[in-house]
Parts: sequence; C-alpha cells; structure tokens
Amino acid sequence: MERYAWKGRIKAGMKEEYVRRHREIGEEMIRALKEAGIRNYTIWCSGDELFGYYECEKGIEYAARSQAISPVVKAWDVYMQDVLEMEKDPVTGAQPLLEQVFFLE
Repeated sequence: MERYAWKGRIKAGMKEEYVRRHREIGEEMIRALKEAGIRNYTIWCSGDELFGYYECEKGIEYAARSQAISPVVKAWDVYMQDVLEMEKDPVTGAQPLLEQVFFLE
C-alpha cells in the first residue's frame, strides 16, 4: 500500500467554512475517493495550514489518474477554490507528493 501526503492552506478567514464543507461532504465524493483506491484519508489543520494523508491501495498513480478524470472530484475542486489555496501538479492535477523522510510501522 502506497502512502500519499499533501499540504495546503485555507484562505484567510475561511477555516470555519472549510471545516463545514468537509463535515457535509457528499456520498458522491466519498465514493469517488474509494473508487480511486483511497483509504485512511485524514486532514489535519494547524491555524490555516493543512496536512493531508491517505493510503492508496491501488497505488498513487492509479489514485491520481482516477481523481483527474472524475467529474465529482473536478466539481469538488471548483467548489473549494474560494476557501483553499492548493498547489497542483500540472501533470496529474493532484497536490504535489511530499517526500517521505521517515516511516515507523
């Protein structure tokens, strides 16, 4: 199982809205993530800084491709533009993968 970590930033004054949208995430989005092989997805927040982590049971490349072609994920990205500052990889459309420097199982 490959692991994926990303970072982002909530736009100033939008933290409450960011959290609300994730509390109310729709079943379509949950299904799109699961179909991409994403499991154990967690997002942490420190102030306006975000750190996300998930495991890719079908591999990182599969998860990225699956999300890139999903109309549900594309709609979510548009929906989140007003609250989120997120760098995107121009090739995959996903957040750039963070370099893993330590792992303890």
